[in-house]
Amino acid sequence: MTRPSSQFVPTARVLHWLMAVMILAMLFIGVGMVASVSERHSWLLAIHKPLGIAIFVLAVVRLIVRLRNPPPPLPADLPAVQKLAAYASHYLLYALMLTIPLVGWAMLSAGGYPVMLSHSLRLPPIFPVNAAAFAILRHAHAWLAMLLFLTFLAHLGAALYHGLIRRDGVLSSMTGIGRRLG
Repeated sequence: MTRPSSQFVPTARVLHWLMAVMILAMLFIGVGMVASVSERHSWLLAIHKPLGIAIFVLAVVRLIVRLRNPPPPLPADLPAVQKLAAYASHYLLYALMLTIPLVGWAMLSAGGYPVMLSHSLRLPPIFPVNAAAFAILRHAHAWLAMLLFLTFLAHLGAALYHGLIRRDGVLSSMTGIGRRLG
């Protein structure tokens, strides 16, 4: 069965929306985690680590799906600067989805903290214990997460622009709902 060239493959759409929810949850969990010194901190941390690794694994899967199934073309009448912004933001999103979990894992390794995915599943350290590296990686992790949130907001804004203002099929290519809204 061939797919219409104006639609992402179903696997790409499912991964997109699943990861959107996971990333948004992760950003809020991360903010709550660093803002809390209560017993919730440990609980949030226990969610944050495996969720970060899950995002990393799904980002790899998503990248493979994207390379095997190129996305539909952008509208021909889209200005070149907007096409450039679309491509750049997608590259940035993929880079951040892959980099942030690795930086977090390296940060915890540098701090001598275990990366536990469950009570019995522990990931090996990927960076030697080093207090200075831990501090640098902690700041990098936070700044990269803020960049991810800003890029996420820009992506959301662009999707709404295409879906509600241009009505050019870009948003529906990822929702799978009709060619045009309204």
